[in-house]
This record gives sequence, structure tokens and C-alpha cells, in this order.
Amino acid sequence: MTLLIDSRSLWLAETNCYVLALERGGPCVIIDAPDDVEGIAGMLAANDLYPEALLLTHAHIDHGGGAAAVARKWAVSAYLHPDDEWLAADPLSQLRSLIGGVPPGWGADAFAPPESWESLADGQQLTLAGIALDVLHTPGHTPGHCCFHVAAEEILFSGDQLFAGSVGRTDLPGGDWGALLRSMRDKVLTLEDATRVLPGHGPATTIARERLTNPFLTDL
Repeated sequence: MTLLIDSRSLWLAETNCYVLALERGGPCVIIDAPDDVEGIAGMLAANDLYPEALLLTHAHIDHGGGAAAVARKWAVSAYLHPDDEWLAADPLSQLRSLIGGVPPGWGADAFAPPESWESLADGQQLTLAGIALDVLHTPGHTPGHCCFHVAAEEILFSGDQLFAGSVGRTDLPGGDWGALLRSMRDKVLTLEDATRVLPGHGPATTIARERLTNPFLTDL
């Protein structure tokens, strides 16, 4: 199997949004939904794809602020770990933590979540658009943060758990540095060195490269 993967850095935080499919002209899975539905629609149109589901690595607004719009526009289910539902339910508090306030013109419904979520769970295997994805619950950046592992392709969608040369911040509400390191040790660094890591921000990397060079992982 060879996956078709397209990505764009969207919205203000340049969040990586991914679409993955088995082939052009068929169903796909969207991973993370910044508040840029037109950008997501552009990726789908460029590859002649239609979404079957939306998976969120976590509930920060730069990854899930567009979830409700995506769910409505394409009539798909949005998946989120239940430990992050409290974050998704209060996006304006997130803005206050991130930038100290709510910009003028952004009302109470800004970044409002979908009416309901499909729940993610650690160890769950999802088969969506014909693709098998393993759910790895990796708390630390947020309590409900999840990575998605496509074992057949040795690909990890790492969200804000692991970046090229860095890791997710833990100074926002719900963050826990000790939990992030435990998640890294027990769930991420157990993967094969050849595993390609596609993060929530920035360029792709590999488990081997991060194991050898990431300064935040030296104690692991």
C-alpha cells in the first residue's frame, strides 16, 4: 500500500493539516482542522477526494477550530479523545491563554466545536477510507492528545507531541511535562527508527533522527 498524503500549513499558527487516501478520486481522512475550510477544500479538490472522517490530534483551536465547519460542510464525524472535550468546549478561554484576550469581532461562537464527537481511545484501531490507523493516547501537551500511527506505512502523525528538533509545549492549561515525557518514552520512542513523523507544525522528521538529535529527548 502506498498512501496519498497531502498537507498544507493553514491558519495563523501555520498548523499542518493532512489529508490521506489510498488513491485520487476516492475517500480520504482529514487529520486536524484549522479554521481554514477553504484551504482544506483546496487540498481535497486538488486531489479529487472526499472526506470520510476528521481526526483531531487534540483540541487546541489551531488544530480543531475548523472542526465544526468541516463536519457540517462534508457531513462527516469528528473524532477527539474525551479528555480534551473540555478544551474544545471553551475555545475563547484558549485564546485568552494564548494571546491574552479575544480579538474584536470574534464572537462567542468563534471556533465553536461540533455538536458531538466520536471518541478516541488508546489502542483503538480505526479503519477509515480503507486505511488502518492505530490511536496512541499521548497526554502531556494536552490531557487528551493523540497520535495516529499508520503501521503499514511506518508513518506517525504526531500532532504537537513531537516536532523536528522539539516537542510540544506544556505551559498551557492541561499541559503536563512529566506526562509528555512518559508518553514519549512509552508510546512514541517504541516505534521503529524508520518511522516517518509528520508533525502538527513544521517539517517532517523520523524517529531515528529525533532519538539521536532532539535535545528534549536526551534523558530518554
